[in-house]
Amino acid sequence: MKETNNAKPETSGVSTHVLEVQGLGKQVEDSTGMLTILRDVSFALDRGQSLAIVGASGSGKSTLLSILAGLDTPSEGWVHIDGENLFALDEDQRAALRARKVGFVFQSFQLMGGLTALENVMLPLELAGRGPARALATELLQRVGLGARLNHYPKVLSGGEQQRVALARAFVVQPALLLADEPTGSLDFATGETIMRLMFELNRELGTTLVLVTHDRALAAQCSRRITIEAGKVLSDETG
Repeated sequence: MKETNNAKPETSGVSTHVLEVQGLGKQVEDSTGMLTILRDVSFALDRGQSLAIVGASGSGKSTLLSILAGLDTPSEGWVHIDGENLFALDEDQRAALRARKVGFVFQSFQLMGGLTALENVMLPLELAGRGPARALATELLQRVGLGARLNHYPKVLSGGEQQRVALARAFVVQPALLLADEPTGSLDFATGETIMRLMFELNRELGTTLVLVTHDRALAAQCSRRITIEAGKVLSDETG
């Protein structure tokens, strides 16, 4: 059911934004009372733009990313992904929206250990009912340099190779929005540099809108826009 505090005001125009966030807030109750994690966060991104969300540990940036993914719910405000009001949908509908329009890259890779590299990349295509899954997954794995590792399981892949599989999995559905949470956090510097270069290349090629959570200012500088969060509030919003 659509809640009034998550409702976007009706407008007569059609938005061109891939991601719109307005007045987003999150409060939780603990033993000391009400704790504010996010307060009045607003921004919008068009197709192909890249945004880095930076801030210290505990600043609220990971909570913000979870809300953008529809994995957590806000206390107030709304999120639109490609014109759809995320929190006017029930959990099953949000999951279907993620399958169609959102890709994820995590610090810990989050690959399915019982599936090969190829099967991991095929999975989101199969969940979205899109094909030919095998051909598309093979093409993306070749693009990220793993054409010879299609039938290998995650346990025999290096960290960098696992993150390449995760990139292929994220991009294979050609998502409107890609959400990346500290994607180089588990990698050494050189491998992390390679992974980020590849991620930005794929992002440009496919025209995906990228939201990257990171504490790395040098990495954030590669994005076209940077939002700094402190104590749950937007401290700065820079472009260029």
